Parts: sequence; C-alpha cells; structure tokens
Amino acid sequence: MAYIIAEPCIGTKDTACVDVCPVDCIHPTKEESQFEEVDQLYIDPETCIDCAACEPACPVEAIFAEDETPEQWTNYIEKNADWYALPPDEFEAKWGVPGKKE
Repeated sequence: MAYIIAEPCIGTKDTACVDVCPVDCIHPTKEESQFEEVDQLYIDPETCIDCAACEPACPVEAIFAEDETPEQWTNYIEKNADWYALPPDEFEAKWGVPGKKE
C-alpha cells in the first residue's frame, strides 16, 4: 500500500509533504522544471514506504493511504501511479494534464 495525492492538491501544490518525505517520493518539487506546469503533486507508489509522514503535513488534506482514499477520489490512485509509469504524451492523453518529463 502507498499513499496518494488527490484532488484537493490541484491548484495548491503546497510542498510541506515534500519536505517531510524521507524517501523523496513526491514530485515535482519546487526545484524541478515541471513544478509550474503541473496542476498537482504526485506520490510514486514504487518508492513510497507508507510512513505516513506526508499525510499530516498536507494543509489541504489531499493525501490518503490507498485503502482510505474517499470514493470520489479513487481514480487518483491510478493517476499518481500513471504519472510515474506512462510516457508524458500517454499520460496527457489519458488525464488531460502534463505527464512526467524526464
């Protein structure tokens, strides 16, 4: 199980979660070129160690354990994983927002 970032992050992108993550699994950070381009932050499910440090740090309560994600935002489980797994053009075609550029 990993944590995910859901809809409340859109337009907010507060990076308090990035600051407390011990494994650097939340991107893009303010230092990354894509930070201004994307509408939200994403958690890499392959890197997340389920420590939950990010959840209380989020000021808009956008972070959830996968199995505790509210029903209306369960599609964000797939969206977070896709941002790391899909090529940018495929992500954008599927989700309508920029994908992760390497």
